[in-house]
Amino acid sequence: MFYLRVLSAIVAVALAGVAVAAVDDPMIDCLSEDNERRITGCSTLIDTPGVPEEQRGLAHGMRALAYSVLGMFEKAIDDYDVALKIKPDFPLALNNRAWAYYKLGRAAEGVADVNAALRLSPGSPFALDTRAHIKQALGDVPAAIEDYEMAIFAGGAPMIKMYQCGLRALNLYDGPINGVYSSPLQKALHTCARDPKCDPIPADSECRPEVS
Repeated sequence: MFYLRVLSAIVAVALAGVAVAAVDDPMIDCLSEDNERRITGCSTLIDTPGVPEEQRGLAHGMRALAYSVLGMFEKAIDDYDVALKIKPDFPLALNNRAWAYYKLGRAAEGVADVNAALRLSPGSPFALDTRAHIKQALGDVPAAIEDYEMAIFAGGAPMIKMYQCGLRALNLYDGPINGVYSSPLQKALHTCARDPKCDPIPADSECRPEVS
């Protein structure tokens, strides 16, 4: 989905300076945007004797992300568990594991992870969005709305466009995709937050020209 596609790009950019320095083909594959290539490259690194722990942890985290994008959330959690044993202060892995728990219908298990991610990376719009989804799933509507609006404040126009696109796909919003947090958008987001099954994030295949 779009949310995970954005996180994929952020992880690759944030960690490429550490990993690509190895000039290692499996590592380059591990950081690829192609999920099958990423799984292959990361798996090779994980299975290679003598790979430094930092790179092994990164490989588990990136393979987990690929599994998540492909909807293989149980496998993703297994890899995130290993990545976080190696590097406990890995905010993106914490956030992504929380998201995987949410997607598996185990939202409560993601609370500690997403809170830890926000302690390490305060104001992350993606972690705030994850926590909003979790709170929504757990029935805490006021807290979910607060987190969605904090995600909007932190993420600005790109985050707003993402919600505009997602809520329009749900027929809750019929305004423009312009990155402006209007009253109609606020009403639509609040309406969605009251339904535990409503997701304001668009499917990965939707709205790409408008939010890219």
